[in-house]
Amino acid sequence: MRDGEQSPGASMTREEKLRIGRQLERMRVNVVEAGFPAASNGDFESVKAVAQVVKDSIVCGLARATDNDIRRAGEAVKPANAPRIHTFIATSPIHMQKKAAHAARTGDRAGGEVGSSWRDRCARTWSSHPKMPGARISIFLCRILEKAIDAGARTINIPDTVGYTMPEQFSAMIRQLRERIPNADKVVWSVHCHNDLGLAVANSLSAVMAGARQVECTINGLGERGRQTPRWKRW
Repeated sequence: MRDGEQSPGASMTREEKLRIGRQLERMRVNVVEAGFPAASNGDFESVKAVAQVVKDSIVCGLARATDNDIRRAGEAVKPANAPRIHTFIATSPIHMQKKAAHAARTGDRAGGEVGSSWRDRCARTWSSHPKMPGARISIFLCRILEKAIDAGARTINIPDTVGYTMPEQFSAMIRQLRERIPNADKVVWSVHCHNDLGLAVANSLSAVMAGARQVECTINGLGERGRQTPRWKRW
């Protein structure tokens, strides 16, 4: 219901989001990302309505790593039995140093579980050439994720936002993060793969084999760059 609206002609009304939310709940989807509450009053009301109706799934609202976005997301998902705030942040060192831990703490105070995404992380994370077999995760990324977990994030999402990672690279990335971050066992590792090269499913499955327990995906190919399979699934 959030990424789906990135498709041409797929803007959803409040009633349509409610219908889709109920269907996702019937499918036993673990987490329903209902929208971006700070984007508009209409989206705020739609997310809130879904949170009031869907009871068996976690209801999630997206938020940039700003106090206002996080506050609005917290207010929108508050009626849910299991609310979640999903923050995302740019990957430059200055953005992450100043915002990452603050966003996790603010989200925790706003109520509900906190998840964090790290935009374009796959394209920028390798300390050597990403196609080299021995490429390793940057120390900076490990440290900043460790701080986000300490600050209260319960899900860490690693996206392939530009859709350009190969399955062997993606699985190596997830495996190394889980091995090198001291508090990695305290969170659910999640992935969010775009389908520019037709590898979204392959990358998602390779991440699961490397220890990821949540896949962010879409239904019937509806969404940003047509990722496949149901929206979220946790193991």
